[in-house]
This record gives sequence, structure tokens and C-alpha cells, in this order.
Amino acid sequence: MATGTEPQPKSGPAPGGGVRDGTRAAIGAAHLRTDRWWLAPAATAAGLLAFVVYSTWRAFANTDYYQAPYVSPFYSPCLAENCEPMRSGPNWEIFGSWWGLSPALLILIFPLGFRLTCYYYRKAYYRGFWASPPACAVAEPHKKYSGETRFPLILQNVHRYFFYAAVPVACILTYDTVLTFRDEHYEWGHMGLGTLVFLVNIVLIWAYTLSCHSCRHIVGGKLKHFSKHPVRYRMWQWVGKLNARHMLLAWASLVSVALADFYVFLISSGAFDDPRLF
Repeated sequence: MATGTEPQPKSGPAPGGGVRDGTRAAIGAAHLRTDRWWLAPAATAAGLLAFVVYSTWRAFANTDYYQAPYVSPFYSPCLAENCEPMRSGPNWEIFGSWWGLSPALLILIFPLGFRLTCYYYRKAYYRGFWASPPACAVAEPHKKYSGETRFPLILQNVHRYFFYAAVPVACILTYDTVLTFRDEHYEWGHMGLGTLVFLVNIVLIWAYTLSCHSCRHIVGGKLKHFSKHPVRYRMWQWVGKLNARHMLLAWASLVSVALADFYVFLISSGAFDDPRLF
């Protein structure tokens, strides 16, 4: 029978590590899981690291990113004068000739910032790279946990603004995809294997972008009466269905954009010719 005088659990790290205070169960073990809980964050870290390595190589390569009518999504729109001559996609030389590095570095900051601050990717790399938290029912390994309330993680709150930038980028990639229905002589009526690659990629890019939590809030947030806003309510429901698959769309679009770039690299470097479907 409780008397109200039982000793309270002490604050501070428990044996085995992890944050413990008076509001948490006084369990001495680091965790009570018997499964291989670390496989999921390890796989996440491996997948993200592979993409980082590949995209870094391609961003700094500054070559083999265009083969009519395809332009790599890593390099579009091209904003510097040192871009390869293109007639397939937007080539706005607004940075002139002073930019001597790869033109991909001027555009990748926007989709990269959008993904880095995305709610799913935050969870993925927090768990995968610095184990905070590593998984459910596993103790927080750090001495204290402040979440995203302090610098530098508080900067994650700029995610909405990166969403505003990601939408125009998706529009430009849509334009690039439409132009893949031309042949190497820029005549309409072409469809190659690369066209299908670009079509799949842009569908996944849009699905991932529109499934964003910020998009869902922009569409239906702060509405007191859905009945007075039937159109926004319908859109909010549709975005909500996409949002439920945000994790799947995040990975699928990450793979598809890398494959689209790699496909352009292969045909631009002469590894093989783009098979023509009609």
C-alpha cells in the first residue's frame, strides 16, 4: 500500500547511459528490447550516406550532365555562364562568368535544404547518425535532450521557406520532363527510355513535395470551420493522404532523382545510347 513516503527515482543518467529524471520510469537497463532495433537506424544512415556521397561527387564533377534532350535534375535550372550549351532546359546566366565552380552548387542548396529540414529526414538522420533518439523504448544516449529548441537545430524551423523554394524547382523539373518528348534534334514526337525515367522522377518529386507537413498546414491550417472552406478542406484531405506516406515518398523520390541524374550521366558520357521507344 502506497504511503506517499516511497523514495523517488533520482535524476541523472542511469546505469548504461540515457537521460533519466523524476518523470521517467526508474529502469536501470539502457533498454528492454531484445530485437535488433539498431538495424533500422543503421540502414537509414547507410542509405543517406550513399546518397550524400553520390550527390557530392556529381555536384562537383561539373561534367556529363546534359545530353539532348535530357538535363540532369542536379543541374537544372542552370544559372551560370559556365553551363554546357543547352537547348533542353532553362539556362539562365544570371550569375554571369564570375562563378567558376559547378553550376549544380547554385541550385542544389534549395532541394537539399528542403530535404534536410523535412520532418521525416530529421527523424531519419537524428536516429541514424547521432542516435537521438535511436528508437522507441531505447534510452536517450545523451546527457540531456533539448530537441529543436536551441541552436543549431532550431534552424530546422526554416523548413516552410525551403518548401516555397522547392515548389518552383519542381515546376522547372516538370518543364524539363516535358522537353524529353523531343529528339536529339529538338523535334517533338520523341519518347525514349529517359523520358520514362524523368516521368517517374517528376511524379515522385511532386508527390513528396506535396506530402510535406508544411504543405498540409498551408493548405488547411488555421481553419476554424472546414464547412466554410470546402475547397481547402478537400485539398487538405488529399494532402493528408499523401502525408501518411511521406516516409515512403521521401525515399522513393530520393532514389528516383539520383537515378535520373545517373541516367543522364551514362548517356552523356557515351556508356550507351538512349533507347528510343517511338
